[in-house]
Amino acid sequence: MNVPVDSLSDLVVERVGFGIFVLDRDMNVLMWNRFMQDHSGLTPEQVVGKSLYAHFPELPRVWLSRKIESVFQLGSFAFSSWEQRPYLFKFDHDRPITGGVDFMQQDCTFMPLMREREVVAVCVTISDVTHVSIVQREREEAVAKLQEYADRDGLTGIANRRFFETRLRDEYTRWQRYGGDMSVLLFDLDHFKKINDQFGHGVGDTVLRVMAQRVAEVVRAQDTFGRFGGEEFALLLPCTPLDDAMRVAEKIRCTIADTPVEVQGTSVPVTASVGGASARAGVPSYDVLINEADAALYSAKRQGRNRSVAFV
Repeated sequence: MNVPVDSLSDLVVERVGFGIFVLDRDMNVLMWNRFMQDHSGLTPEQVVGKSLYAHFPELPRVWLSRKIESVFQLGSFAFSSWEQRPYLFKFDHDRPITGGVDFMQQDCTFMPLMREREVVAVCVTISDVTHVSIVQREREEAVAKLQEYADRDGLTGIANRRFFETRLRDEYTRWQRYGGDMSVLLFDLDHFKKINDQFGHGVGDTVLRVMAQRVAEVVRAQDTFGRFGGEEFALLLPCTPLDDAMRVAEKIRCTIADTPVEVQGTSVPVTASVGGASARAGVPSYDVLINEADAALYSAKRQGRNRSVAFV
């Protein structure tokens, strides 16, 4: 049986699994396929011959009109992915609500329809890429979580040494380029070995977790607080001169010393020694800055512990 080519073309356009509609230069609809009808609830009879904006006033009018006009002027294809603009039409999708998207995610193609080398209309296709977008978002979220785990200390949940040193290097580079202030504090818990020996390593781990949580609650959002190793911790203070850093050091010391840690019905008193250093001319690297803070920390210990000392 011979079927007219035009009939086959019409059938394909009606049955394809993506949206197809055609616009003239004034944004009037010339054709509207079944996909567009099913997802918009509007038949071709309702839409054809009218401005697209009459039925879809929520469309990004300026952006879309410029896109269509560029195709008329240049005579070349244009595209828009869901990553650039998640959707053009607010169509419902059939994915689970746990996917985290409100509307069908869409890739759009804008194709010039030529007649005698002149663009007479623009064909727009709408592809449903909701599943792809959800999978990609889930993948990105998983990667972000893995990265966060890689940057965190397993016991305390704060930054680990590797991440802290990366932030320190970046901040030191910024300071070298633009100047200003930056300081570093190092502190560790006094006589922590005695806590482990007297109460056990399980209690010692709890003390570390509680202390890290208490300190994390008093530092600024722009600061980087990390576990440097064992019972030693570090705090990076961007845009902070040494005097201000030492006030932070005292705040941390008091936060730790003022409230014993309650573990399994036992009250464990904890104190800390803190050393601080600040970037300045003559400090050739961030490693030297850390060494200076470390020297100040050991000076605090030699002076009797439970105190803060600045490197001068």
